[in-house]
Amino acid sequence: MKSNKEKRTCPKGHIYFKSSDCPTCPICEREKIPAADFHGKLSAPARRALEREKIFSLEALSKWTEKEILELHGLGPSSIPKLKIALQEEGLDFKK
Repeated sequence: MKSNKEKRTCPKGHIYFKSSDCPTCPICEREKIPAADFHGKLSAPARRALEREKIFSLEALSKWTEKEILELHGLGPSSIPKLKIALQEEGLDFKK
């Protein structure tokens, strides 16, 4: 079976293979994962969705409803439990 993955090189020089049109370098994405931040518990698309909306803190996240978060491209139902736990650990919750 032949793979349809294409060899690519990102601007930082990382070499990787991808079959989709997505230009994101998976190596660069792994390097961006915060060590102790709640973003680090999320997938790269979910993390980017929060970053696009400038949600860098749990306090900022608590100003959004679950429904609003789920409407963001890149965030799905599997992200909600992780976000809820992070919020609860800080005594916060999604906006009602």
